[in-house]
Amino acid sequence: MVKARTSAVELVVTGHVRINGTREKSPGHAIKVGDVITVALDRTVRVLKVINFNERRGDAASARVLYEELGDAERN
Repeated sequence: MVKARTSAVELVVTGHVRINGTREKSPGHAIKVGDVITVALDRTVRVLKVINFNERRGDAASARVLYEELGDAERN
């Protein structure tokens, strides 16, 4: 979604992230396989289901295989 962890923290703190339908308030909240994450970003809403984790941080292409895109919609 974003390139830097600080940007991800900002999304959570400003209320743009939901985990399983509940607005997340803590940037350090643990997620697990099967969780559905909703992110409001740049006038779109992306809905992703976590399907796996990596042991190490990788590039964007590596990250794409760790989640399933459930849908997105334009925000009004």
